[in-house]
Amino acid sequence: MIFYIVLAVILIYFIMTYNSLVSIKNNVEKAWANIDVLLKQRNDELPKLIDTCKVYMAHESQTLEKVISARMGVDAARETHDVAGLSKAESALTSSLGILYAVAEGYPNLKADQTFVNLQQRITGLENQIADRREFYNDSVNNNNVRITQFPDLIVAAIFNFERKEMLRFASAELKDVDVSERHRRPRGRQAHLIGQVDCPLQDACRVAEAASPAERGALGIVE
Repeated sequence: MIFYIVLAVILIYFIMTYNSLVSIKNNVEKAWANIDVLLKQRNDELPKLIDTCKVYMAHESQTLEKVISARMGVDAARETHDVAGLSKAESALTSSLGILYAVAEGYPNLKADQTFVNLQQRITGLENQIADRREFYNDSVNNNNVRITQFPDLIVAAIFNFERKEMLRFASAELKDVDVSERHRRPRGRQAHLIGQVDCPLQDACRVAEAASPAERGALGIVE
């Protein structure tokens, strides 16, 4: 009789522990799904931001390409549920976006573009939500990892192959100061300085004037 009572208690414990571990596992998956939705929404906005920037930042292709490359890395990691890859890709994206926003400070027309302003605010808001969801995800992962390593829960976890989960860690992006003036400076005197201060159509006119002969420059009314 006692044997059956003990067996019943053990069986009940196994069932309760199993159900508890399943619930914890589901919480991890739900937390990941919440992050995944926000990542997709944020990544859908990035091409619009890039297209808007291209109108004003024709000479910043390298900066824009870094954002595009980082976005592709995030998409790839998200689709394969690669937590380590996502951590690395998100860090790269945070860094490249920070540089893009810093460079944008040197383009007043871009800063005044309402589309750019709205997209920047939208992306920043999504990133704040991602940070909040990441904290909840990591809490769920930590709870899972602790439970499956505690005795006697680890026995049930081992029998039913409950696995450790990896936390989502975004490395702190080390953003170097961006010297915007250097990006607009040209190695030629007063005209070169003017080129860095005006929009592209006037830049072309300045370059034509610089290439002209002294006689042509006089005809154009340019005083040395």
